Amino acid sequence: MTDRTSRFAGPGSRPEVEEGTAFTPRFDAQGLIACIAVDAQDGRVLMMAYMNAESLARTLETGEAWYWSRSRAELWHKGATSGQIQRVVEMRVDCDQDTLLITVEVGGDGGCCHTGRRDCFYRIVAFDPATGRASLGTAS
Repeated sequence: MTDRTSRFAGPGSRPEVEEGTAFTPRFDAQGLIACIAVDAQDGRVLMMAYMNAESLARTLETGEAWYWSRSRAELWHKGATSGQIQRVVEMRVDCDQDTLLITVEVGGDGGCCHTGRRDCFYRIVAFDPATGRASLGTAS
């Protein structure tokens, strides 16, 4: 292991994980942890991506969001090519330390979705309980 990936100790007992002060992120079987990015200005959810130990360590070291691209199987510095760098204002971890929530200031044009939109959650799932069918619409 490198210094970056060995930085995170494995989780302790349930009380230690849920109430302790040690940051012990719980990576899944693929070595990933979910990360939700929220806009610091208005609290809008921008995106959800995954981090591995290396991208989490780089995020903590640089103060800018790094992710693990599952489709490309590589580290991804958010905004490196688009200019939409995500500067981390705050990082939180959920009760069992298997999901991260980061509040970010977005550089560039303020967008963050690869489709060119401000956020990745631009579609609404319309659900009809009577039929059990769902369809997609676009949010305004």
